[in-house]
Amino acid sequence: MAHPYENRRTFAIISHPDAGKTTLTEKLLLYGGAIHQAGAVKSRKAARAATSDWMEIEKKRGISVTSSAMAFDFGGYRYNLLDTPGHQDFSEDTYRTLTAADCAIMLIDAAKGVETQTRKLFDVCRMRGTPIVTFVNKLDRPARDPMDLMTEVEDVLKLRTAPVTWPIGSGDRFQGVYDREHKRVLTFERTARNATKAPVTVSGIGDKTLDELLGDEAVAELRAEVELLDGAGEHYNRERFLRGEITPVFFGSALSSFGVEPFLEAFAQMCPPPGPRQSMHGVVSPQDENFSGFVFKVQANMDPAHRDRIAFVRVCSGKFTGGMRVHHFRLNKEIRLARAEQMMAQERQSIDEAWAGDIIGLFDPGVFRIGDTLSTGNPPVAFDTVPRFSPEHFGRLRLLDPMKRKQMQKGIEQLSEEGTIQLFAEPGREKDPILGVVGELQFDVLKYRLENEYGAKVDLERLGYTHARWVDGPNTPQELTKARIAMGVTDVDGRPVALMRDDWELRRAISDNPSWKFNATAPIRPVEER
Repeated sequence: MAHPYENRRTFAIISHPDAGKTTLTEKLLLYGGAIHQAGAVKSRKAARAATSDWMEIEKKRGISVTSSAMAFDFGGYRYNLLDTPGHQDFSEDTYRTLTAADCAIMLIDAAKGVETQTRKLFDVCRMRGTPIVTFVNKLDRPARDPMDLMTEVEDVLKLRTAPVTWPIGSGDRFQGVYDREHKRVLTFERTARNATKAPVTVSGIGDKTLDELLGDEAVAELRAEVELLDGAGEHYNRERFLRGEITPVFFGSALSSFGVEPFLEAFAQMCPPPGPRQSMHGVVSPQDENFSGFVFKVQANMDPAHRDRIAFVRVCSGKFTGGMRVHHFRLNKEIRLARAEQMMAQERQSIDEAWAGDIIGLFDPGVFRIGDTLSTGNPPVAFDTVPRFSPEHFGRLRLLDPMKRKQMQKGIEQLSEEGTIQLFAEPGREKDPILGVVGELQFDVLKYRLENEYGAKVDLERLGYTHARWVDGPNTPQELTKARIAMGVTDVDGRPVALMRDDWELRRAISDNPSWKFNATAPIRPVEER
C-alpha cells in the first residue's frame, strides 16, 4: 500500500508580473474543485480580487506581494500550491517559498518571452536545484512564434526545452493544442466569461475531420510543425528533468482555460513526490516515522478581525497530528501544536493530520520565526534551509505620533518575524530602529501595513548602506565601529552586524580583520549557543 506522502505534489509558480500567474493559480484551483468560478484579475479596478491575493495592498494594486499556500485534490493527488510574489523586490520571499516546494511552474507570456524577473526567479530555482515545468501563457492573444520562444528559453536560461503540447495558432486563430506524448489534438471552445471548465474535443493528428474543424491552412501548419518537432525537437526525459537539464513546455491560455487541464494531468506525473532532505544531523526521509518540518513563512493579520498570526510549515517527514508535542530547535524546548489549518488563501479548514509534502498553518502565539525547525524523536532535527539574506536597502524609522510607539513596536516586531523586514538597532538610538529590506517595494508595504493594521504612521529616512554582514568574532557593535566599519548594529537576537556602503568597504573590512568571519546570511542556532 502506497504511503500517503507519495500522492503529494508540492509546487510553486514563478513568473514576471502580469504574465498571468494569479489567473493560472485560480484555474488550477478551479480544475481541482477548490473553487467553482474563477474571478479574472484584469486590473487594479477588477470587481473581484483573486483568490490567492488576500492582502489589502495586493487587491488595490493588482499584484502579489506575499506568498500564499493552497491545497486542492485532482486525479487522486493532493496538490499543495505555493503562490509566490511576482515583483522582483520580493525575490527573498520567493526563495524561502521554493525551499518548501519540490517543483516549480515557470510561467511565460507568449508575446513577451523570457522577461527580467523570470530570469531572476529562474536563477533562484537553479540555486535551489528545483525542477522546472514551463507553461507558455496568453496564446489567445497575439503571440510570438513558438519556435522562437523555445530558442529564447534555451539561449537565455541555458535550459533545454522539450515541448509536450504545441499550439494551434495564436490570438483570434488560437484553436487548441497538440499533445505530442499521446499523439492527439485537443480543440477548445471559449466558455461564457472564461470562468468555467473549457470543454475538450480529442482526436488524432491524422483525423480528416480536423481539416474541417481547423481549416486547411491551420492543419497544414500544425502537421508540418509536429513533423519537425518529432524529427529534431527534444523529447521529455524524467531523469534529465529532475537534474534540471531540461524543462517540459506546455502552451495554453489560463484566462480562457485553453490547455490547463491536460497540463495539470501531465504535471501530476512530472512533479516529483516529497524527497529526502538534508538536516544538520543527516538525511531525513519523508517516510521516517518521526515528524519533522520547518517554518518557511509567518503571516500576521490574515484575518483582520482577529489580528492573528499563522506560521506556514512544510512537513518533511512522519505524520502531523493535532495536539502533538514537538521539539522547537531554536528555542530548545518542547511545545504543543494545538491546531493546524490548510489554506485556500484566507479561507481556512481545520485538519487533524498531515504528511510529508503537506503545507500546514499553525496558530502562532509568538514562538515561531522563519527557519524554525519542529521535530519529534532524538536527536532533535534542524533544517538549515531558510536563510536570512543580507538586505540591500536600509532606512531609519521615525514615528510621527509619539503616542503610537507601542503600536509601532508591535508592528515592526511582527513584520520582522514574518520576514517582510529585518530589524537592527544602533547603540544609543534604539527608539529609532534601522530596517533592512531586499527590495525597495518592501518599504512601501511596511509603511502601508503599519498605518492600516497597527495604526502607526511613520516616516522613513533612507540610509546609504547596501550590505549587511553577520560577524563571527566581535561580541558588540562597538567593536565593529572601532575596526573602521561604517556602522555597527545588533539584529533581533543581539548578534553584531556590520553595515557597509559599497563593495569596497566590504572588501576592506574583510582584509583588515582576517580573524573575523563575515556571513552574508544570518546563521541558525539554538538559543543556548548564542
